[in-house]
This record gives sequence, structure tokens and C-alpha cells, in this order.
Amino acid sequence: MSWKRTLYILFVVLVAGVSALSGVVAGGVAVYSAVRRNQSTAALPVSLPQPTPVQIQANEISVTQVDTAVTKAVESVGSSVVTVVSTIPGGTTLLGRLPDQTASGSGAIISSDGYILTNNHVVEGATKVDVILADGTQLPAKLVGTDIYADLAVLQAQGEMPAVATLGNSDGLKPGETVIAIGSPLGDFVNTVTVGVVSALGRVIDTGKGYQMEDLIQTDAAINQGNSGGPLVNLAGEVIGINTLIVRGGGFGSAVAEGLGFAIPVNTARAIADQIIEKGYVARPYLGIRWLTVTPRLARSYDLPVEWGVFVSEIGSESPAARGGVHQGDIITRIGDIDLDENHSFINALFIYEPGETIPLEIVRGRQKIEVQVTLGETKTGG
Repeated sequence: MSWKRTLYILFVVLVAGVSALSGVVAGGVAVYSAVRRNQSTAALPVSLPQPTPVQIQANEISVTQVDTAVTKAVESVGSSVVTVVSTIPGGTTLLGRLPDQTASGSGAIISSDGYILTNNHVVEGATKVDVILADGTQLPAKLVGTDIYADLAVLQAQGEMPAVATLGNSDGLKPGETVIAIGSPLGDFVNTVTVGVVSALGRVIDTGKGYQMEDLIQTDAAINQGNSGGPLVNLAGEVIGINTLIVRGGGFGSAVAEGLGFAIPVNTARAIADQIIEKGYVARPYLGIRWLTVTPRLARSYDLPVEWGVFVSEIGSESPAARGGVHQGDIITRIGDIDLDENHSFINALFIYEPGETIPLEIVRGRQKIEVQVTLGETKTGG
């Protein structure tokens, strides 16, 4: 066979191979396209397993049902939510007096008489307070009373109220329950709705002011500046908490946290609001002393006989503490049945009891531990 014939045969074979390869590629694309068309227009082949329908049990709630419940809850309570605008007097500098400032928060109408529940820190230091209803109507309001320890305040607006919020029962809350926060973040985004769950119950937050806020509801429903004082609502449209604060970071490192919002249980808020409306103030027990908190560090520095308690730095001559036998220089280590330690502050332990109650105090005088009986007096917070 000549070399020319051999070269011709190799050429024919090569062309045939390339043509066959092109056919395979083209065919593959065609088959893929056909399968796609068949999947979109025809039933799956009998040989493939059919999808099993998702069965919803009678005790399960669908996403649609939850969405509907949220919508209805917002509709039922939304008109009772207000924006609270406080006028704070400006300070003075060497150049003169600074202009007044405004601060905003939220609140909930709790009676047809115009009583509104909000946070103390929303109106603290205000010389003038106005509320803006959900429809944009602005009404003047007066401050009825506050309680700094619970961070609650009651206002009374003048004018016709569009709706009254229904107060629920916070004692029945459970972690995982869906809740809704309604308020006016930054003062501009009126009646903003955010949804989350009850993350935990019974939380304690140290205020850094000598007392703790106790028994708080923790939620991951977004709460921003301006939401303070607004209601936390359940799916029944009932207020079960008053939003009060958020935590962005902890005491360890520089980590920033999200979804850590806290609300005052409505049962606590209702009891305090009732006192404010009835009396104009909240009655709290008092001993009539000035004190310094004793910690392990302070105890080491001053060679104190105990690591926890309160050092009595000053005592009123006719105070309940003086009448009960407490002396200046004593260290109170227990109030009633509560030992003062890192988890039980003086104020919180004292506020467990009522004005007029007689309770035992354990004190350390010098190196001696003794017990005295004290009848608590009454002091007014807010007003």
C-alpha cells in the first residue's frame, strides 16, 4: 500500500471520529434539554419515587397561621401604641445656655382616661412631654409618677384615646413563645413591628446604680433606641411586657451581641402603674441610712471582717434603722432571709418587703455578729 493511500485512510478515520464525538456532545445537550422540558411539562417517570405529602398534625400551627395571628395581634393593639416625645432642658456652658433637646420613646395606652405606660428613662428630666398617636395626632401629656427602680412611668394624655391596650398575664409566658415588639425606633419609624420569641425568663440585669432589674423577659424581637416603653405583645394581642433595654456587649472581651432585648413583665408594670395612678407615687420600704457596698476587693483593702454586705456610713437619728438598734459603722450582711452577696444587692433584698413590716437584720459590729429587729418605714419614689 502506497504512502498516499495510507495517509488517506488515516484522514478518513480521523474525520469520522471527530464527527462521532460532535454527535455525542450535541446529543448530550439535546437529551438534557429534553429532560428539562419533560420535567416541566410531564409527570415524573413511574420508576422514580413520588414525593410524600407533608402531613400537619392537628396540634401543629402552620407558618401561615402564625403570620395571620401576628397580623391580627398587631391590628388589635397597634392603635394603642404611642410615640412619647420629651423636652429636656439644655445645660449651660461658659458660652451661655444650650438649646433644649428632645428625646423620644414609646408607650401604651392603658385606660380610656388617657393613662399611658412607658419607661422612666424616656421621660426622666423632661420639662414637657407630648404623645403622638398612631394616626399622627399630637397631644400634650403630664407626668403622673415614676418608679426609677422598675424603670416605669405613667403619663396622662389630654384628649380622646383611639384604643386601649389589653394587658395580659406575664406569669404564663414560656420560652419559645412568639412575641411582637411595637414602638417607634429612633423616633421616626412610628409603630414599627418586629417579631421574635421569648428567649428566656427571670433575667437579672445590673444597672450599675446599686440595684438590679430583676425578673426581666428576654426576647430576640428587635428592640432599638426609641422602642423603650413600647409594648411586647403575645399572639392574642395582649401586652405581656414593657420593652426597656438592650444589651450589645458583655463584660468579657469586646464581643458584640445581637438579639438581646429585655422587657419588664406586665404583671409588675400593672402593679406599679396602679400605685402611681392611685397615689401619684410608688411606696417603697426604707431604713434611713447611707451606705457603701462591701465587696471582696473593698474588704481586702480595709481589712473588713466580711466580704459582702453594706457599710452604714450615715444613719438618720429618728430613722427605722436607728430605732431598731443599727449603729453607724455597722455592716449589714442579711435582710430578712436574704444574704447580701454578688447576686443579692441591698436595694433588691430590701424591696422584697413592704413598708411597715418588721424584719430581722444581721449586722457585723466590729468582729461580732448580732441580729436586730427593724420596722421598715415608707418612702416615695417618683411623683
